[in-house]
Formats: sequence, C-alpha cells, structure tokens
Amino acid sequence: MKNPVVPPCALACASLIILSVIPAILAADDNSTILLSCGASESSFVLDGRNWTSDADFNFAHPLSGESARAARQSSSVPRVPYLTARVFTSPFSYNFSLAVGGRVFLRLYFYPSDYGNHTSDDAFFSVTADTFTLLHNFSASLFAQNTTVDYFTREFSLNVSTGILNLTFSPSPTHNHSYAFINGIEIVPIPDIFNLGNAMLVTGGDVNSITYEIDPESAIETVYRLNVGGQAITDPKGGFSRLWEDDTRYLLGAAVGVTFSKNPNVSITYARGVPSSIAPTEVYETARSMGLEASVNLQYNLTWILQVDAGFYYLVRLHFCEIQYPITTTNQRVFDIFINNQTAQRYADVIAWSGNIGVATYRDYVVITTGSGQMDLWVALHPQITSQPEYYDAILNGLEVFKLQNSSNSLAGFNPEPRSDQTSDSPNGSASRKNHKALPAILGGLIGGVAFLLVAFGLIMLCRRWKKQKAEEAATSEGTYGALPLSLIGNSHFAASARTTTGSNASPLPANLCRYFSFEEIQTATKDFDESLLLGVGGFGKVYLGEIDDGTMKVAIKRGNPMSEQGVHEFQTEIEMLSKLRHRHLVSLIGYCEENYEMILVYDYMAHGTLREHLYNTRKPPLSWKQRLEICIGAAHGLHYLHSGATYTIIHRDVKTTNILLDANWVAKVSDFGLSKAGPAMDDTHVSTVVKGSFGYLDPEYFRRQQLTEKSDVYSFGVVLFEVLCARPALNRTLPKEQVSLADWALHCQKKGVLEDIMDPCLKGRIAPQCFKKFAETAEKCLADLGAERPSMGEVVWNLQFALHIQESAENSGNIIDGISDDAIPLGMFHKQDLNTPTTESTTATTISSTVSIQDRSIFASDDSQGLAPNAVFSEIMNPAGR
Repeated sequence: MKNPVVPPCALACASLIILSVIPAILAADDNSTILLSCGASESSFVLDGRNWTSDADFNFAHPLSGESARAARQSSSVPRVPYLTARVFTSPFSYNFSLAVGGRVFLRLYFYPSDYGNHTSDDAFFSVTADTFTLLHNFSASLFAQNTTVDYFTREFSLNVSTGILNLTFSPSPTHNHSYAFINGIEIVPIPDIFNLGNAMLVTGGDVNSITYEIDPESAIETVYRLNVGGQAITDPKGGFSRLWEDDTRYLLGAAVGVTFSKNPNVSITYARGVPSSIAPTEVYETARSMGLEASVNLQYNLTWILQVDAGFYYLVRLHFCEIQYPITTTNQRVFDIFINNQTAQRYADVIAWSGNIGVATYRDYVVITTGSGQMDLWVALHPQITSQPEYYDAILNGLEVFKLQNSSNSLAGFNPEPRSDQTSDSPNGSASRKNHKALPAILGGLIGGVAFLLVAFGLIMLCRRWKKQKAEEAATSEGTYGALPLSLIGNSHFAASARTTTGSNASPLPANLCRYFSFEEIQTATKDFDESLLLGVGGFGKVYLGEIDDGTMKVAIKRGNPMSEQGVHEFQTEIEMLSKLRHRHLVSLIGYCEENYEMILVYDYMAHGTLREHLYNTRKPPLSWKQRLEICIGAAHGLHYLHSGATYTIIHRDVKTTNILLDANWVAKVSDFGLSKAGPAMDDTHVSTVVKGSFGYLDPEYFRRQQLTEKSDVYSFGVVLFEVLCARPALNRTLPKEQVSLADWALHCQKKGVLEDIMDPCLKGRIAPQCFKKFAETAEKCLADLGAERPSMGEVVWNLQFALHIQESAENSGNIIDGISDDAIPLGMFHKQDLNTPTTESTTATTISSTVSIQDRSIFASDDSQGLAPNAVFSEIMNPAGR
C-alpha cells in the first residue's frame, strides 16, 4: 500500500501547521509520557490516576489549528476522558512532539466515532502518518467500530523516534466529499526495544527453526492482539508501560477450550536468563491454559486461537510460556508442537527446557507471512508431541501477542472493512447520520414541488395497485401459483429487489458468493415442472423436491412454500438471513432462493441419507450402529455450539429435533431449518422475551412458562434428541400410557430409577460400553434440567459426547463391549504415558493423529469443508407430512 498522495493544488491551499510541544507541560504519570486529551477545554484527572492534558493547554509555536468539538452522543458507557471531546481537521495538520527521551515509543491513538459539530461520523475518512511511516490510510473509524462491534477503541503503534522529534500528521481523504480527520486522544509512552531481540524464527512451512528473521530496529510496528491466555483481562499491569491485556476466551476455536489455571501459591515468577522483565508483566505468567486432564482426548484435537488480521503483511507472533504448577518441574514432562497458519512453527516445545525451572518466564517469537488483500484469519494451534514420549500429552500457553510489521512502502495501513449488512444508518454509538442537514435549503424548495407531485402520484398509485391486484389474480388462476406476496413487495430492506431482469425475475439482493438467486424458470427446469415423482417429502413450509441444477451436474433439494402453511414470509426471510451468513460443516448449506411469480422457494444441498429420524424408528432402513449415532450427535452438537458461540452473534435455533438433523452421503450431521431461529440476547441481557414457538415434545418447559428464550432452550431440545437416539422412539407417543407419552419425562424417570437400559433401542442391547452408556445418559439428563442455568452449554455437551465416543472406541478396540470397563476406567487426573501404552482394563487406547489444525467449529465461507466432502444436503421434516 502506497503513501497517500495529495494533489499539488490541495497542498497549496492547505495550511499545514507544525505544533511544537513543550515537554515541561507533559500531563502524565511521569515526566516522559504524554497524555493528550484532544479538543478538551481543560486538563482532566481520570480514575486510573493519570492526568490528561488538553491540547489547548500546550504552548505552541503557531496558533492551534483544527476545531475543538464534543461528541454528539455523550453515552454513559463511553469514558469521558479522552473520548467525548475531539480535535477535528478539515485540512492536513501536524503535531510536532519533542520527546524528553529518544528511542522506541508506544503511540496510542484514541477514537470515538461520533458526529462532531457539523461533521457526521460517516464522513470521517483520513490518513495518519508518523514521519515517513503511514499508520492509517483512508481510514474510517466508523466502519472499524461497526466491524468490531465497539463504541470506542485504541490503535497502538510502536515507533523508533531516535531523533527525539515525532511528527504526527492527520490528513482528510481527498477522495471523499466532506471528509475530515479527528482524534480524541494521543498517548506517547517511551519503552525499551522489546521487538529487535534477534531470536524470531520465520515460519515458512519448510525446515522448522532454520531461518531467523531480523526485525529492523528503525521499523514501525502495530499491536494487533495482546491476550492474557487463561486469565482475566489485565487493565492495570504491574509495570509494563500501561499495556492492556485482553482475555483470550473469545478467540478460542469451538468447544475444545482446554482448562485454565493459576500458579501454585509456592511458585514465584522470575524471568529466564536473557529475557527482559519488560517483555510482559508477571500477571501474564501467573495464569495459563492447557489442553485438559485427559491425554486420550488431547490427542484428538488442537488447542486453537483464531485471530483476524489484514492480509499482505508480515506478522510477529509472540508466545509467552511459564510452567506454574507442579508436577511439571523437569524436561520431557510436557512437550508439544506449535502451528501457525497450518504450518509447523515449532516442534518439541518444552517450556522447562527453555526456561530452566518451574516459575521461570520465557517466550518465543515467530514471523509469519500473509498474502492477498482484505482480512483473513491467523491460526495459532498447539498439539501434544508424542514422538519423544513425554510424561504428559498436553500443551500450555500463558500469553499471546500479534504485531503487524510495516511493508516495503513503510505502511501499516490495511483496508477498511465492508459495511455490515445488519447495520442501520446509525453510527455505532447510536448517533444517526445527519448528512441531509447540508441540503436543508434544497429540501425546503423541494417541498413546494413535492406537494404537486404527490397529488399526481396518488392517482398513479391507485391505478398501479388495481393493476397489480388484477395480475396477481390472473397468475393465481392461470399458473396455479400461491398468493403469498414476494419479498420484493413487502418492503423488507434486506431482500427488496433493486432491479429486475428483462424476464421479470428479481436481481439477487444478496452477495453472489453467499447466496444465489434462481429464476422460476430455472426452478421448473430443475424439478421437471415439480414432477411428483421427484417429491422427497412434505414439511411444515411446503413440499420438497429433488432437483438438478447447472446442467444436471449438481443435485439439490428444492423446498416450495405452501401458502396454506402456518410458516410464511417471516420464516422464509429468517431462513435466508440466517443461512446466507453462516457456513459450517455441521449446518445445512443454503444454495439460493427464488421469489418470482409470488413463489417462495429455497434451494439446498441434497442430503443423500435424509433426516436422522428416518433412521431411528418407523422405517425399513437398517438401524444405525451406536458409534454412528454418537458421531451424528456430536456433529449436530458442533453445529448448535457454533450457532451459540462461534457466529458473529448468538443464534438460538428454537426448533431442534431429529427431523431437523440431516445426514449427507458420508453420514455427516447437519442442523437445518432456521425458520424459527432468533438472535440471542444482547451482552447485558440474559434472555430474549418472545412468543413461544417450537415443537411439542422438545419444548423447553422454562421457556414455555416464562416466554424467555435462551440458548439453554436449544440444549433442552437436544437432550430430548439424545434420548430419542438412545431409545429409538418419538418424543411424543400418545398411544402409550400417560406416564410414558413424553419421552423426556419417561427417560428421566427411568434414569433416576436406574432402569434406563430397559427402554433403550433393542438393537443396541449389549453393544454399548457401560461407561459410555453412563456418560451419554448423564449428559442427556443434565440437558433436561428444569432450570436453564443448571443445564450445560453446547460446548460442554460436545465435550462429554466426544468423551463418550472415546470410551466406546476403546471398548470396541479391546473387544470389551459388555463388561470390560470398570467404573474407574477413566481416571480424573492427567494420563501418564504408561497409562496409554499399557494394555490394562483401565487404559484408553490413544491413536496417533496428524498434527493439523481442526476447523470443525469455524465458519468456512468457501462452502466445502477442509476434508473435501462433496456438498450434500436435503431439507428438514421431509418425512413428516404434519410438519410443526
């Protein structure tokens, strides 16, 4: 990315004023740190004990330029200092800071995108340069805040100011009308050089640790992430020049989050030889995250963090390590591999070997190259190393930092994120865009002509309405189409078609790479004009047909809406809204839709094995093995867990049942039917108040009583699914005695009485390992707790089911399916290597897996998953004519 180019005429007109800051008036916690509250009328003392000096209080060699402004919306959630005032620039402007000490500094820029005076937040496009380095280019703080779902934020850079003079320039973008630049606060903190330490290894995918990468001591660096792994956020670290460390939880992949722990009370933190104490505060090393207690489980997954970064830059990934709990005191006790972006960065990582002892902090630096443009995911993963046969099959991490390195153009600037489709015209802090105030005279003049226009338009509208009604009646009579209004006529902003083709079909309002628009003619061709011989079944929304698209090269399931169904336009919209934004191996894939000729049609991948229910009971299909059933339940649980915690925002399915779990040609489970789905509660809320919807037999009793929906409502429904899989009977069977009608009630009764085996599927008798049966039943029982707070999360459900599967596989491998596993078969502590290698009744066989990064709980926008499975899917409830 090149430095911004300002036309000569703009340079001639701009008043570029250089301000000289007198170090004697530095408002800080020492005499070398600068804290500047821009646009403030007076200096302020804040709760963290630091003084922020108003930029108006500095003595400048030239008059202070720019406009002092206050944020239009003074939200109580936004810290008053330095965010609620700003310095606004409509022409290039420079601060010139004379630093008391030369050398490397942290430069922190504070932003609160809001309307300031006559300037709207959407107009703020600007660049920021520091001497010869471009920090931000054509930057929109509003778009950045929307993309990261924050109201205010800080961008942190590290610069080497060897001359002691730092020129910081803000330049409105010349390519945007009414553009301006603004800044709320500036912080400059002198720091030791913690980057150019000479031990960074370049991750190339080739020989590990063979290439050392030297960071230019004069380079500019941006802090992208700073995570306190396994601990809480650190907002006021001991020393460490006020660095803020974020909790790592939100960046973990899926349900396999390992375990967190704090240092042993008898352990004190020191630093390894050659490791400066400035590298990180001791608080970072006092907590950690490891993979967990069970070695057999640890061998089956990677402990993974996913971090979004700008493509096209080199990144310094710094990992902080410290063994802080006994019994890890010697080498070869805990050894693991490190992967960055699916490339091996480090083999045989042994923290004790690096640090020398327990409680001794150390770190490792890796430089990774990214290519392309836009945003991408940076993966960091750990996996136990088994070749050296360590005592514990585990991994550990205490801290994680990611720094962006400048490119060849001396730039750190990335592209602005795309506007979020779910954002209104309001700015992130709720301040509505008010661009129209600039056109007030034109509006007043237009009102006069508008009155006359409305009189004429009224007559035309009445004629158009009559004409549309006539056409609708003709279509319903001559073509047999349904009378439901298409989305383009109901005013939905997300789906209203902006254009029509010459054939009259709507242009797709959704991104082509996420959702495809089909004309009605294409749908007719794909289904041979809805040939009943291609009917797959009938669901609550309508009939589902087998179809072929793209010249017969791809099979699809086509669901045609029934106007007499209780499900209508709202469910149609919800399904498209949800599935067009979600891509996951265990969620059904929406290919596209059609809303032409008053039709509501959805097109999905074809699922060769249909619904889970049709393989459990009332079927001629062969019964599923217990291992198959476990794997299907785990897959469906992964899909629900992704909805609850892996998507951009929480999604509650609200209709989890066995007809909404589909099976592709490889028996991979996919959750389907999002017509009743709801966005989860906001961060400060515990539930969503909404009318009760769902399917009887699966309905959360707490949700039914209180009409308060949470993700634990899905957990309850999934508990019913688990018992349905075990017992091979419907959730409701009114032909049975009263106490047995509800499977949930009857299964819980039998579980508490210890006779659950009496009602299980006869096909499974003698085929389930006792400990596996116990774990599965306990998991289902916990899901059906009467109070949502007492139910596990879907992540915990995934973990427990995977554990049950490991037990079953171990029993099958040893031939002890019926009585070969004792009650203490799976110890609670960490496995030692002899536990895994000695063939006793208390061992669990460990299988070696490849050291690759699991992606089972991550959204995959390329639609095909990492295992190269062919896209398959069919629609929900196709074997249940009654629908909901």
